[in-house]
Amino acid sequence: MATAEQLKALLRSHASGDLEQFRAVAMQIAAHSARKGNSQLAEELRDLIDKARRGQAPVSSPRAVPIARPTGELAGLVSASYPDTRLSDMVLDAELSRGLADVVRQYRQRDLLRSHGLTPKRKLLLVGPPGCGKTMSASAIAGECGLPLMFVQLHALITKYMGETAAKLHLVFDAMKQTRGVYLFDEFDAFGAGREQHNDVGEIRRVLNSFLQFLERDDSESIIVAATNFAGMLDDALFRRFDDVIEYHRPTRAMARALVENRLSRFSLVGVQWTKTRPAFGALSHAEIVQACEEAAREAVLAGRADIESIALQRSLDRRIRMAKRRGDRTGSHSGERIRSAG
Repeated sequence: MATAEQLKALLRSHASGDLEQFRAVAMQIAAHSARKGNSQLAEELRDLIDKARRGQAPVSSPRAVPIARPTGELAGLVSASYPDTRLSDMVLDAELSRGLADVVRQYRQRDLLRSHGLTPKRKLLLVGPPGCGKTMSASAIAGECGLPLMFVQLHALITKYMGETAAKLHLVFDAMKQTRGVYLFDEFDAFGAGREQHNDVGEIRRVLNSFLQFLERDDSESIIVAATNFAGMLDDALFRRFDDVIEYHRPTRAMARALVENRLSRFSLVGVQWTKTRPAFGALSHAEIVQACEEAAREAVLAGRADIESIALQRSLDRRIRMAKRRGDRTGSHSGERIRSAG
């Protein structure tokens, strides 16, 4: 039997028209029934929820983005999309997967948390090397929560005119209250750099101060995600303003193999000599491995093959390693350089 809090959360979500929250609470009731030994009721509830989900319009169907922009300025600051990415599409270590799943679970059950005087975790800082899943994580959170992904255009946000950037930032935070979504500030170090840095300018310091104030005062129902490749550059005050700091690393060899198997699931991999791929797996990011998989897949399709040749996959992986080394030579450091712990 459902608890009193679950029944209240179910009625609140129905009254507000929040179908995703309604289903989440219903699944919670099903799990509660299973734990109490009523497996038949739990199974019937799950079947009803699955039928309701199948009857819903696809997530990818066109939907209006309800952003208020009386002057039209917000249109150039935020781009919106409705991702169908799910956490199950990603290959991440167990701790990272649990952290992201916890954000989704708390968002879905935010009414239950608030009924106990608690707030869900919704201000996240993602740190780690390029190509290791930070941006995709924001898409997956949006997809799991049924929210639009609102990508904040930093190139349009940051200007050379005094006070203008802070004013635009204010518009973005106002939009968070009007339109629930996952608001992604990618390459966040552009204005999150430490205030004590010698090469910093007064305007950027003022922008950072404004961001800190907006972030601390924000009480919207949106999820705020900031992502950076350079955690060491960020101002220490930022870490205290976020509900959680999630750190990303390059995939382990086991994760890399799982990523290849996931990405090339439509092909036979019987002939792949995994022992020969191990050195490459230790040197590449998630994104680089995905790019190598797509290259090997294109080669198989054009050759009329239903399987992936080991030599073709190895050739694609080696090419990505050479490209990564060339980038490292130009920048003076490899893209996979470890980020210091943000904890």
